[in-house]
This record gives sequence, structure tokens and C-alpha cells, in this order.
Amino acid sequence: MKQEFFKYQAQTTPYAAGFEVEKAEGSYIYGKDGRAYLDFVAGVSANTLGHSHPKVVNAIKEQADKYLHVMVYGEYAQEKPVELCRLLAEATPEPLEVTYLVNSGAEAIDGALKLAKRYTGREEIISMKNSYHGNTHGALSVSGNEFHKREFRPLLPMISFIEFNNEEEFSKITEKTACVIAETIQGAAGFLTPSQNYFKNLKKRCEEVGALLILDEIQPGFGRTGKLFSFEHYDMVPDILVMGKGMGGGVPVGAFMSSAEIMKSLQHSPKLGHITTFGGNPLIAAASYATLKEVLESSLMNEVEEKEKLFRELLVHPKIKKVNGRGLMLAVELESPEYTLEVAKRCMEKGLIVFWQLYRNEFMRISPPLTISKEEIKKGCEIILETLNEE
Repeated sequence: MKQEFFKYQAQTTPYAAGFEVEKAEGSYIYGKDGRAYLDFVAGVSANTLGHSHPKVVNAIKEQADKYLHVMVYGEYAQEKPVELCRLLAEATPEPLEVTYLVNSGAEAIDGALKLAKRYTGREEIISMKNSYHGNTHGALSVSGNEFHKREFRPLLPMISFIEFNNEEEFSKITEKTACVIAETIQGAAGFLTPSQNYFKNLKKRCEEVGALLILDEIQPGFGRTGKLFSFEHYDMVPDILVMGKGMGGGVPVGAFMSSAEIMKSLQHSPKLGHITTFGGNPLIAAASYATLKEVLESSLMNEVEEKEKLFRELLVHPKIKKVNGRGLMLAVELESPEYTLEVAKRCMEKGLIVFWQLYRNEFMRISPPLTISKEEIKKGCEIILETLNEE
């Protein structure tokens, strides 16, 4: 299978592991080599409840027995998509109320940008330097790393970039600006967190000039920072909220959410302002609803702060420069990208899955399932420290 993987399936890097998966359950992925691997990555923040959570699996099975795809998005009322959108509205602050379900985080970013331009009638978009929002043309256009986008130009016009956490650059947000888009935690840049008042003041500036604020919660969302969405730590609410990854508990999904007034602007002039065949798929919505319900009703979010503290207490070593991030979205800075890749490789050999950050490869990603136990945290950190002790 490994040979056919490299022969027939397109690769994204020159050094894909080609790890052969047999099954996955809880905090572990089991290889065809018969070994169990503790997972500190959770499918890059996607498996919120761990692998094959029974409530998610059962929700998928129950829906599969009823029906799969029946109609393009937004035409038929289907139980699970409606339940999911209602629960999201109940769990988020006003004026967030209406959700548009799509297939991925990147598509949700594209839809959110279109929504902001359509509602405001403006063309200029402002994003953050070193941001990452996905790889579709729209999402790539507002991502802030030129090395990763220059080979694909031309991209969307009328996009400018300001520095994350620098309020002095708010003056660049003007009456010409349709929207400002930002990650609540800059993911690919090494899990950079905002100052406490940054987003509150950014929203105030947007309100002053009539621009909309889009917050990208594709990674921090669904409990990863101890709140359902990370913006809830900062005493403000975005105009448009984008989500994905952990929303589905292991299935492909994304969404953007806004007020009823703003979202209605996609219905007319022109109609079909955004359209997707498989968005709101009932099978995916069933998994997402089960995931959201478990996150909201269990103690998992209340445990995040204590688990973060345990990681930070354990991950102390001369070769660790610092640990960025919040909650169970942590980035460990090592001496170089090459060394981080080597550490990840050696950890895998010892039965622990860690990964590197997209832009800043010197950072090692730690984003385990919210369901990870303290014993599993200790076990994984022991492997990391053991690996760092090796010459």
C-alpha cells in the first residue's frame, strides 16, 4: 500500500511519511505494523473528540440508514443540518444567528469574503501578515506568507496586510474597507496569540468605518482553547465567524456564521450568491451535531486549562526555546526546522505523533484531542523529552 500511495496519490511535500494506518480509536492511531501511536496532532486539530468517538460514529451510522445527499444546499429542510445550525445559534452570542454550511474551512473563508463584499458593497480586504486561511484562490489571497503564494499569482486584487497585534496599523482600515480578516490564533505562524484587548479594539475600528470583522476560528474553534470559540476570551463578537476542522469530529466540513441581516445578502442581487452541492450534507451534519453536543454538554472545555498547564509544566528543556499558543493548541519552538523534522521522526519511531507548523517549521505542533487524558499527556511528553535528550 505504501508504494501505491506514493505512485497514485498526489503528495503535498517531498517528505510524506507514508505511514500505513490500520485503525484509529481514542488518542491512538494503529499502524499496519501492529503498533499503537499516541496522537498529539488529532488530524491537525480536526479530531476534537479523538478518533472514532462512539457518539460521532453512531450518528453517522444512524443517518446513513435514513438517507445521504438529496438536494443541493439550501433547498430542502433536513433534520441534522437544521439541528446543527440551531445549536450553533444557541451556543454563540448575538448577533451570530445564521450558519452557512460548506465543505471545508477554505471554502468557508471564500464564502465569508464574498459575504462581506456583497453586504458592504466595498472591494478592499485587509488581512494579517503571516496569516494562513487555506489554499483555495480566495483563501490563499488573504494568507500572509508571500513564499507560499507567489507561484500562484495573480490572486485576488485589492488586498493589503497589517501586522497582527499592532494597533498602530488600524489607521489603514478605512471607509474603503469591506472587511478585515484575522485568525484568533495565528496558526501557521507558530500559534501566536493576541493581546487581551487587540480584537476588541480591532472590532471598534471596523465599526467606526463600517467594515466587517471576519474571525477565522478554523483551528481554535470547538473547545480547543477552553471556550467554544477563542474570541469568547476577548469580550467581543465578530461580524462573521468562520469554522471548520474540529467542527466535524473527523469528517470534512466548514461553515461561516453571521447575523440574519448580513447573511440574507447572499440570497439576492444575484441569487445564489454562494452555492455548494454538498454543503450541509446530512451525514456530515450528523457527525458535526454529535461533536458539538458532546463538547457543550461534557466537561471537556473545563479541562482544557488544566491540561494546558500540565503540558507547560512538563515541556521544559534546554532545547525548548518557548511554547506558544493557548489551551490544547500549542507550538513548541526548537532550534531549527531541520531539527524539528528530525524530532518528529524520532518521536514517531517511539510511538508518538507530533507535527510541524506550516510556515514556521521550527515549531512543533501539539494539538491533541480534547479527550486526551493526563496520563497520555505525561506519556507523550516523556517521549518528547527523551528524544530531545538524544544527541
